[in-house]
Amino acid sequence: MDNDKIKKVIEAAKLYYQLDYSQNQIAETLGVSRPTVSRLLQQAKMEGIVTIEIQDPTEDVEVLKKHLKKKFQLQHVVVAFTPTYEDSIVKRYIGQAAATYVYELAKDGDTIGASWGSTMYQVALQLKSKSLINSFVVQLNGGVSDADIQISPSEIVHLFGKAFNVTPYFMYLPAIVDHIVVKQSMFTDRHIRRVIDMGKNANIAVFTAGAPTPDSVLINSNYFREDELEVIRNNAAGDICSRYYDRNGEICLPNLDERTVGIDLVDLRLKEHSILVAGGPSKVNAIFGALKGKYANTLVTDQITAKALLDKLDI
Repeated sequence: MDNDKIKKVIEAAKLYYQLDYSQNQIAETLGVSRPTVSRLLQQAKMEGIVTIEIQDPTEDVEVLKKHLKKKFQLQHVVVAFTPTYEDSIVKRYIGQAAATYVYELAKDGDTIGASWGSTMYQVALQLKSKSLINSFVVQLNGGVSDADIQISPSEIVHLFGKAFNVTPYFMYLPAIVDHIVVKQSMFTDRHIRRVIDMGKNANIAVFTAGAPTPDSVLINSNYFREDELEVIRNNAAGDICSRYYDRNGEICLPNLDERTVGIDLVDLRLKEHSILVAGGPSKVNAIFGALKGKYANTLVTDQITAKALLDKLDI
């Protein structure tokens, strides 16, 4: 092919593939016929000037699921494909994926424990209705009152109960108390003890992981002393059910952990289904630490977070 022909092929290809010109517009621009433009574009592909690659996101997701399952020794992995990495979008997509997974998983006789947070709200909001027999939904950890929180923990548990047409059991208690004796005293109450035991014995736990960022509801709840905040900022990878752990999944502040109200993280390891729902750039360290700590046997996340988690293993 002579140089003039090559130039015309390249020019037609640029107009069509880079500038989105129609073939009629290209014909007018180059002063050639419409069939000639079609032949120029075909020539561009034949000569390797234009190559077309189709990215199949579902294929990529399947590979990520396989690697995550193997490298973190998980029973199940769900990777939702999210079009952007914007926090609110990620939560909506992984919330929908988790809602579908929990809906398909839940059966008669199950007790489902749920934590709270904006990600969990998306799960609860998108659950489809399915009536269960001899089943319950229970709140896994205490909530917050001295903070700007738009979604109450009880609302999430209520939505779970409504979706499955079962009785919800709430934990109307603070996430953290000032002294362990206060917690011990509360746990002597048989009604409180019943809810705590239901969470411990639930065969399904659905929870998210929080990040120790400045906008964290938990950090802004005034539960912590300044020295505790310093340790959280410097050492914590994240929290599950208000319990902070480091990048290896080890509890950061044992004294704080003793004052935390709700399920112990070690109990999550014993669940038939321990489902961590989390994604987004601020949650990568929190998810990584949770998986290293073996607190979840099922992960629901997005494809970008999935890649970031695998990359962290190679560091």
